[in-house]
Amino acid sequence: MSLEFVLICSVLGAVAGLMAGLLGIGGGLVIVPMLVILLPWFQIVSEPHIMIVAVATSLGSVIITSLSSVTAHHRLGNIQWRTAVAVMAGAGVGALLFSSIAALIDPWWLKKFFAVAVFLIGLNMLLTTAPVGIFSLPARRYLLLLSTAPGGVASLLGIGGGALFVPLLNLLSVDMRRAIGTAATSGLLIAMAGSIGYVHSGWALYAVQDGFLGFIYVPAVLGIVLTSVWMAPVGAALTSRLPVMTIKRVFGLFLWLVSARMMLS
Repeated sequence: MSLEFVLICSVLGAVAGLMAGLLGIGGGLVIVPMLVILLPWFQIVSEPHIMIVAVATSLGSVIITSLSSVTAHHRLGNIQWRTAVAVMAGAGVGALLFSSIAALIDPWWLKKFFAVAVFLIGLNMLLTTAPVGIFSLPARRYLLLLSTAPGGVASLLGIGGGALFVPLLNLLSVDMRRAIGTAATSGLLIAMAGSIGYVHSGWALYAVQDGFLGFIYVPAVLGIVLTSVWMAPVGAALTSRLPVMTIKRVFGLFLWLVSARMMLS
């Protein structure tokens, strides 16, 4: 384990934690692209497992980051818990199912799918002019079913769910601040369920004595959460102070930058 690597992950964790609190994204949109660069750079992982280890490690760190973010948003009154329970249940089921088959998916296609999905979500956030969407929030049993696919996709991308659930909830007439807070809860369940799947699917490929739990690289997780847990509440506090449309524009631009980096890597 390289001390330099852990220190870089700590800086990464500070940025991820701030964005997790501000946008409800869990931090994976920052963590995954950087780990794709760092893991081969420090000769920790080589192809064909760079992407899947980056995603799995991101989810492992998102468990702690999302917990800090959820706690902060709860204190600020930004979570609709009745909605959150249905979203969390659906997201958890989808994450567990999808992450269990992640090793069977070509990492090149996973990376490109990540880039295209994030670009389209960012485009939607930039072009919308209304603070909330035109559809009404469905009954909780339907919301549970609706949340399964985004939860599964989020686990494959290692993004914790906020990038998918914030636009979805906002489209379903949940105001932006509560969409961010509620989506943060889904990130916690996705990260927990997805991490279980990645530990199981990678257990025979990587050794504990080398710092791995399945596909999760533990030193990176420790470096990231060392700072992310302190910065997530700062981001959550900013959410309550910034204008709603400003948050949407920041969200959209951030997603575009991440998409471009992943598409060109």
